[in-house]
Amino acid sequence: MRRTVWSVLGLVLICAPAPMAGQGLRDKISELFVFTPGQQPLFLGGTGTHENHFITSASTQNGVLISFIGNAVGASVASIPLSATSGRSTFRFEGGAPVRTWVSPGPILAERALTLGKGRVFVGANMNRLKFESLRGVRLDDIRLNFVHENVDTPACDSIEAQDCAPYGVPRLENDVIALRLGLDLEMTVTSFFVSFGLLDRLDVGVALPIVSTSLVGQSDVQIISFAESTAAHFFGGTPSNPQLSSTGSTAGSASGIGDVAVRVKVNLMQSERTSFALLADARFPTGSAEDLLGSGHFSARALGVLSAQLGPFSPHANVGVLLRNTDSLNNAVLITVGFDHVMAPWATIAADVVTQLQVGENKITVPGTVTYEVPFVRTVEPTNIPNQRDDLINASFGFKFLTGSGVTIVTNALLPFNEGGVRPNLMWTAGLEYNF
Repeated sequence: MRRTVWSVLGLVLICAPAPMAGQGLRDKISELFVFTPGQQPLFLGGTGTHENHFITSASTQNGVLISFIGNAVGASVASIPLSATSGRSTFRFEGGAPVRTWVSPGPILAERALTLGKGRVFVGANMNRLKFESLRGVRLDDIRLNFVHENVDTPACDSIEAQDCAPYGVPRLENDVIALRLGLDLEMTVTSFFVSFGLLDRLDVGVALPIVSTSLVGQSDVQIISFAESTAAHFFGGTPSNPQLSSTGSTAGSASGIGDVAVRVKVNLMQSERTSFALLADARFPTGSAEDLLGSGHFSARALGVLSAQLGPFSPHANVGVLLRNTDSLNNAVLITVGFDHVMAPWATIAADVVTQLQVGENKITVPGTVTYEVPFVRTVEPTNIPNQRDDLINASFGFKFLTGSGVTIVTNALLPFNEGGVRPNLMWTAGLEYNF
């Protein structure tokens, strides 16, 4: 059995698919803002001297949005909980005979303080399937963006307009707005292979290898809201007197490859018949392609204090720690997970948890704020319907473990969001297998 397990894991490492070559999925998202082939986002083909007036807007708002979506998805991939580092019932030996020390096979997405024991091995694989549905509570198929004209304030403008061009809205064409509706269909499958080894009686080391598959379908519908009194200054095609003021864009793509590999260490500091306490360190390396939305693109590390108890068949647990990210675009976080696993029968265990990731500090990247026009009248435009809010993640986890006659444990789980932070699915389901020897 051991040879079979190690052979399978070795084959996975050798044959894991490489990321898709060529254009990345982040670039695919950028395509939804390009309406003139071969040009920059929001370039207005055919409008002559006015064709670049929204490029400044694109470089700020569009760039922020593309970066924001890409970073949020990458963070979501890297934040998908891995399986616990240990499973099955545990034993100690008294007079050469095994005596069960812990009844429950353990939680699913949380950690328990028990270690495997020297020379023991825990291996497994699980599949996580999710479809992202919202970004900070806004549906991904209904993201609204309003791109504003650059504020032209030059001596030449002052001379032509015979007035000061500093106020926003002078000349009148500055009032034109590109209104864009963005729709994204983003699905992901993460298959994780993991192994933990009892280096000492109270020290475990492990590694987790995720294989990520991401698919993207996107569409954009855009309309120029013109303030022109006679002939239009900004349009996608046609002529100033007969302008094309609307357009569409679409894109699709997929990528598969290795995600962010995790290395884990757990040390048990205290263990009694009823309670146990451990420290766990988890480092995730940016081995997944951020451009293809397979990984976060940065190094991150977790440190957790793990407390677990056993009250007959009922085993509560709590994990508290921090998540540190080596990037300027995403915040660090406080991690809190509380829950229990309960043995319903010798072959069936139920597990439930509240899994949280609470943002530390103010958002490092914010979406553009309200734009105020002064001429021809005071009015405001909201650049987007995505709110500036904290990206706290609060989820409910509920699942089962079933022990088979061969000793393999079947794992099923569902993760549901409790709040509206970050890029979120309505449901992430998990199915997997675990084995101890």
